Amino acid sequence: MELSKRITQITPSSTLAISAKAQELRQQGEDVISLSVGEPDFNTPDHILEAAKEAMNQGLTKYTATSGVIELKEAIIEKLQNDNQLSYAPDEVIVTTGAKQSLYTAFQAILNDGDEVIIPAPYWVSYTEQVKLSGGVPVIVDAQEENDYKLTAEELEAAITDRTKAIIINSPSNPTGMMYSKDELQAIGDVCVKHNIVIVSDEIYEKLIYTDSPHISIAQISDQLKDLTIVINGVSKSHAMTGWRIGYAAGPKHLIQAMTNHASHVTSNPTTIAQYAAVAAYTGDTKSIDDMKEVFSERLDTLYELIAEIPGMKIRKPHGAFYLFPNVSEIVKNSPFETADEWVTALLVEEKVALVPGSAFGSPDNVRLSYATSTELLIEAAKRIKRFVIKHKQ
Repeated sequence: MELSKRITQITPSSTLAISAKAQELRQQGEDVISLSVGEPDFNTPDHILEAAKEAMNQGLTKYTATSGVIELKEAIIEKLQNDNQLSYAPDEVIVTTGAKQSLYTAFQAILNDGDEVIIPAPYWVSYTEQVKLSGGVPVIVDAQEENDYKLTAEELEAAITDRTKAIIINSPSNPTGMMYSKDELQAIGDVCVKHNIVIVSDEIYEKLIYTDSPHISIAQISDQLKDLTIVINGVSKSHAMTGWRIGYAAGPKHLIQAMTNHASHVTSNPTTIAQYAAVAAYTGDTKSIDDMKEVFSERLDTLYELIAEIPGMKIRKPHGAFYLFPNVSEIVKNSPFETADEWVTALLVEEKVALVPGSAFGSPDNVRLSYATSTELLIEAAKRIKRFVIKHKQ
């Protein structure tokens, strides 16, 4: 049986591949520390679990409208108003099976074959593949390390062609953890307005910020930018609900309708029980989320200091999410390994520490470390990495 060209062009997820290798070593009895997984290591808060049980007890287990139950849409609308000063109507919001589906469905709705989407690198691994699956062409623009891996308005302007349809902004970022300021977003937004470019704003890490600077959605800067923007978010990272698969998109009515039509033939509605759990996430007590954020902030401080003191490690302290993204080019250069990918593989085999190579994110000189694990394991992992670096230093 011959496979389609579109599916054979897709690059497998490196994050899943390294996680699978780490799991294989664990099954062999190895003491593996995985810093590769992009999900909170906390359980979903109790009041959310109780809401799911109550939904089941009440028989709320049937199909819903494709775009989601009205209770959840209203909770999302209230969240967007309170947190982002953004006003949306129910027909301007779609609930999806995770934020990943929101992204993919948005690309399906806006892209024609050959349309270009500007993607700043480093980028989340699925952006490029989803664009390709939607018939689009990823245009990678390398954001500079000295600018905290953030795209500038000048770099955006230089990348625009007559085929440019959209740009992806991810703030705070996976994999860098960096966050755009209002001024930076305004400058990028001015270019998008000038060229009528759609902005896909991935804000899934919005609640996990560890600086005094507030999160800014590019859509809240002006009505013009709001009209050009598809806001993507969800409860996976903010409420430790990765497996519940509830995300959403907010945007112009005609776009949300198109996304709803697409979803109606792909998934129908997101899981009903998970939707009611998400209602509780947005309307219930936030203390557990605040507690989780505090723990992540402490872990960041601990791991950043330990990684920063490893010889040859170049690292910038992130603003949010739960990742470090150090540049290991000097370390690799002074080792027997040819690439950072080889270095990461050897680290896993020799020291049983799983990282994700930066090549997965369009940045081959870097590696990604997740601090979504206990402080004790982070300290031990940093110890092993340092030992590995010193052992192989030439």
